[in-house]
Amino acid sequence: MIIDHIGFAVGDYEKAKAFYETVLATLGIGPQKEVGPEQTGGDDWAIGYGRGGKPEFWIATGGPSTRMHIAFAAETRDQVHAFHEAALKAGATDNGPPGVRPHYHANYYGAFVVDPEGHNIEAVCHMPA
Repeated sequence: MIIDHIGFAVGDYEKAKAFYETVLATLGIGPQKEVGPEQTGGDDWAIGYGRGGKPEFWIATGGPSTRMHIAFAAETRDQVHAFHEAALKAGATDNGPPGVRPHYHANYYGAFVVDPEGHNIEAVCHMPA
């Protein structure tokens, strides 16, 4: 791990929050901490998602921000499929269906979507089939 956590601002906090709670659940990632104006020192709200009590991916009010790309780790190829399916049902658009991406490496199995805020979101599994 080289990044401790990452986050970005969104234009519609409640819609983005519902989207990520639905989509990240397919990867075993859930809300870990939500903070409000008392903790942020302003009017902002933020929620961090992760596993085991550690928030590693944050969204916050104050956006929209410029388009970003983030890849979430999937433990299995089935999780990549579940992520892609859940994302499309939750309002994302397809940006690359589940499949092997051999130009990255032989076992790179990913799926890409564009979230409702315009961010390129991916789930990737590096395990062989």
